[in-house]
Order: sequence, then structure tokens, then C-alpha cells
Amino acid sequence: MIQQLGQIAILVRDYDEAIEYYTEKLGFELIEDTHLSDVKRWVRVCPPGSPCQLLLAKAADELQRNQIGFQSGGRVFLFLYTDNFFRDYHNYTAKGVEFIREPSEEAFGTVSVFKDLYGNLWDLIELK
Repeated sequence: MIQQLGQIAILVRDYDEAIEYYTEKLGFELIEDTHLSDVKRWVRVCPPGSPCQLLLAKAADELQRNQIGFQSGGRVFLFLYTDNFFRDYHNYTAKGVEFIREPSEEAFGTVSVFKDLYGNLWDLIELK
């Protein structure tokens, strides 16, 4: 049996600000932006060539709004693999992406932690 993750839903405050952040700051591709109703859209983004996509899910109520940026309880939520850590680290830094841990060399590769626009924590990783 072969399985793989296809999409991961991430709560956002606003579709357009999330699209701008993920495409302009992180260089993700906008895969789909379909209007389903006056308030709901089906919005998917992903790093170029990635089989797994983020579904940008606008928080629909107070409970969901309270979880924006805290979906993993304050732990690193997503792991972004790269083939060139320092290229992406310097590019992201130049675009204002906030790194909260300096790059470090670990047994598995080079890693640093950044926050997205909502405060979700991401590992940027170049595996050895």
C-alpha cells in the first residue's frame, strides 16, 4: 500500500493576506482559489514541486479564530525541506520572515525555526 499526505489545513484570519504571505514571502505557488460562497473559498498553496499542499482555511467562528497560529499548541507545526538551506534562509530573512532560532547543524542536517504571519512555527531544514 502507498499513502501520502495530500493537504494539511491551516487556519487563517483572511484568505488574501494568507495567499500574499505564502506566495510572496515563502515563494509558494497558488494552486487553487475557488469561491464556494460569499464567505468560503477553497484555497490551496504549496512549495514548487511539493506533492503536499496547504489548504488555507479561514476561521469560521470564535473557537477557530482562537486557534489561529496555535494549531500545534506552540510546538513546531510544519517542516519545510529545502535543497539549499542558506539560499532560502537568506531569501526569507530579506523578505521579513521572522526566524526565532539561529541556524544550527544537527545530525540530520541544517535547521532553523521561523514563524509564519500567524505565529505558527516551522522548521526550515536541509537534510544531509
